[in-house]
Amino acid sequence: MSLKKRHNYKNLLIWKLALDIANNISDILEEFPKHEKYDLSSQISKCSVSMPSNIAEGSVRTDKSFSHFLDISLGSSFELETQLLIAYHRKYINENTLEKLEAQNQEFQRMTMGFQNGLK
Repeated sequence: MSLKKRHNYKNLLIWKLALDIANNISDILEEFPKHEKYDLSSQISKCSVSMPSNIAEGSVRTDKSFSHFLDISLGSSFELETQLLIAYHRKYINENTLEKLEAQNQEFQRMTMGFQNGLK
């Protein structure tokens, strides 16, 4: 009987970066118009929180299952990217904020895909 390897999510750089993204998103959502509270703001918040949450949940699973949770986290990051473009278009965030968040999100995507490839 072999012991299956588990990952400590708190030690994973991808989890730490996803947590930073979620916290940065939370900060910018404070400035969104009140009428967006249950629409775009809520969607942005949910997908940013989903990113580190799915890494944490998947980390105690087998590598194959963990890879599935990483897919979900990546999907949330691409959803977030789209929602940030909508927020920029609606002038809820400026170009500088968009560029910083996009760069951070794209770094997360690159790192997560690399980590995921190492699981296979």
